[in-house]
Amino acid sequence: MMQLSRRGLLVGAAALAGCRGPSQPKSPPPKTIAAAVAGAWRPAADRERDRWRHPAESLAFWGLKPGQTVVEFWPGAGWYTEILAPFLAATGGRLYAAHLQLGEAPDPAARDVVEAYRARFARGARLYGDVEVTAFGATSGPVAPAGSADLALFLRNLHNWMAAGIAEKAFRDAFLALKPGGALGVEEHRAAPGGVPDLLASDGYVDQAYVIRLAEEAGFRLAAASEINANPRDTRDHPFGVWTLPPVRRTSPRGEAFDPSFDRARFDAIGESDRMTLRFIKPA
Repeated sequence: MMQLSRRGLLVGAAALAGCRGPSQPKSPPPKTIAAAVAGAWRPAADRERDRWRHPAESLAFWGLKPGQTVVEFWPGAGWYTEILAPFLAATGGRLYAAHLQLGEAPDPAARDVVEAYRARFARGARLYGDVEVTAFGATSGPVAPAGSADLALFLRNLHNWMAAGIAEKAFRDAFLALKPGGALGVEEHRAAPGGVPDLLASDGYVDQAYVIRLAEEAGFRLAAASEINANPRDTRDHPFGVWTLPPVRRTSPRGEAFDPSFDRARFDAIGESDRMTLRFIKPA
């Protein structure tokens, strides 16, 4: 399997296992982004992270509108899906979730994440609408019908795709799915400017200029950059890369057991990572 950490997959599976599909939404169908972010159906742990991820501001920046068709690449446990799906269902839109490509012999952890995601959002179909689960990976086909999407989203996944050698394909697949004039929104852990880009993103941080170059090579035009998700406290010099910080909070190298003696205080005080927030346009 591609170099998405097994611990990351297991964290995703655990997050999904702890989320039950809602029987009834406790608030009206969300007709605005703000209403979707404030939705009572969202797990408390997800809402707690809003102060770091700024979903309302980010989605507005990327240009999310009522009734759009959206492609969310690698939605993981569904943190953003919990916001996107109800909003799109309530406004006549559509959501494609381009999840992990499982292949003929899938990694069990990856399979569990995808199956739990499917079950989670199927259980809440009245709220979430019909979330169309497709796949993205090294040999995957179209993530959505060509030219059908208004917005595609890469949400803290580029570092995984760089490690797996499929970042260029992600941009190509998004470009194919988008309508002319459609937008690509990117949120990604941001490396310090001016250094030599690590093309494998081994610490999880990605050079912003490199992201822009990949997008432009796929045919996109940079429309805007925002500091919505900036965190000046993030020094980026963490012993286990970006995964030292919340929400992963790693205490030992990849694949090793949790280390209860590791002093987490200064890393927890930083909060979640410093991140670039970019919007690209597919030229009309």
